[in-house]
Amino acid sequence: MKKALISVTGLDTTGIIARVATRLYEMNINILDISQTILSGCFTMMMVVDLANADRDYAGVAEELKPIGDALGMEIHVQRMDIFDAMHRI
Repeated sequence: MKKALISVTGLDTTGIIARVATRLYEMNINILDISQTILSGCFTMMMVVDLANADRDYAGVAEELKPIGDALGMEIHVQRMDIFDAMHRI
């Protein structure tokens, strides 16, 4: 399995989850886990996704999500899960 961690942050607005999830679906990316919260109007979402069947690599996924982030005024970051895990190992 080829996993990535996608983080989305910014001011809360309608349709954030729908727009990101729809674009991931269109790239054949499966959402394995998702967590989102809103604190004083700030939206934060973390998603663990499976890129094994994706039609793009990590950089391509980030590039495809950038216009959504720009349109919503959000920051969207894509990290390789294996690198994320290695950085946070004790």
